[in-house]
Amino acid sequence: MTAYEPPGDTGAGTDPAPDPGPTEPGRAGYDAVVLAGGAARRLGGVDKPGLRVGGRALLDRVLAACAGAGTTVVVAEPRPTARPVTWAREDPPGGGPLAALAAGLRHTAAEHVVVVSADLPFLAAETVARLLAFLAAGDADGALLTDADGRDQPLVAAYRAPALRRELAALARDRVARDGEPDLTGLPLRRLTGALRLTRVPDAVASFDCDTWDDLATARARIREHGHVLDEWISAAKDELGIDLDVDTKVLLDLARDAAHGVARPAAPLTTFLVGYAAGRAQGGPEVVAETARKAAALALRWAEEAADAGAAAGKGTPDVAPDATPGKGTPDVGPDATPDTRPDA
Repeated sequence: MTAYEPPGDTGAGTDPAPDPGPTEPGRAGYDAVVLAGGAARRLGGVDKPGLRVGGRALLDRVLAACAGAGTTVVVAEPRPTARPVTWAREDPPGGGPLAALAAGLRHTAAEHVVVVSADLPFLAAETVARLLAFLAAGDADGALLTDADGRDQPLVAAYRAPALRRELAALARDRVARDGEPDLTGLPLRRLTGALRLTRVPDAVASFDCDTWDDLATARARIREHGHVLDEWISAAKDELGIDLDVDTKVLLDLARDAAHGVARPAAPLTTFLVGYAAGRAQGGPEVVAETARKAAALALRWAEEAADAGAAAGKGTPDVAPDATPGKGTPDVGPDATPDTRPDA
């Protein structure tokens, strides 16, 4: 288990590098290797990557964080996933993280490789981008997270692929099976990372992993906190619906507010649905959603203005005009709706 601390309370790493500054997720070309084949003994041998946090499998949450990868390799038995991946397996299965990493690395070609486990509920694309930025900013072989206690987390890291292959080959030369093939079964990861020059990046949240049922309960509780629940729900809904589109949620929330206040409360969800449907028919991205929402919000505001005008007119009453009034006797010969509307949005 990696100790969890609330956001902002990061653990102290050893020899952390200076922050290279903000980066865009997926900006640097990289491949990803996700290790998802562990025995989960402390969870009674359950399918840990399939356990759900916020309605999403742990594996799918990790895959979403690595969405910018050119190739994503999952080392485990194949299963349905929210994103397409390449499957690999160490031989024999259950040979440990080092053997699994070697099996996954064979399917990658990028200079940089992100290596993560499948039990990281709080891993985000921003964390992956930050690790890649640290790696690119220096000459180290890898950049890994450290947890709240300053411990290295080699399965939340970005590495230079040539360095990994070099050290894996060196280990394989010392471990040859009876059939003459390299055998990395049972070797701990520290045999690999101990030979690498590493940059350490403290992050107590992204390094939190689910090794026990208590860990899982902690993760499930955190995402339901007020500051996280909306983003978590949107991410879960997009995965469930197969939508890969980032939009400005504030625009949609403002639209829902305007529709609820200016028209009627049920108009809020129905209007936002219609905006999404219209944007989908237009095959548009975030810009089309924003423009469609703007038009709907303007309509809701016009609707509210008309309701306010009608209420004001009802409060003032109507002119006392005799039924037999004729033109030329004080009553204009025009219908009541013939007055030009001079408002800016007419």
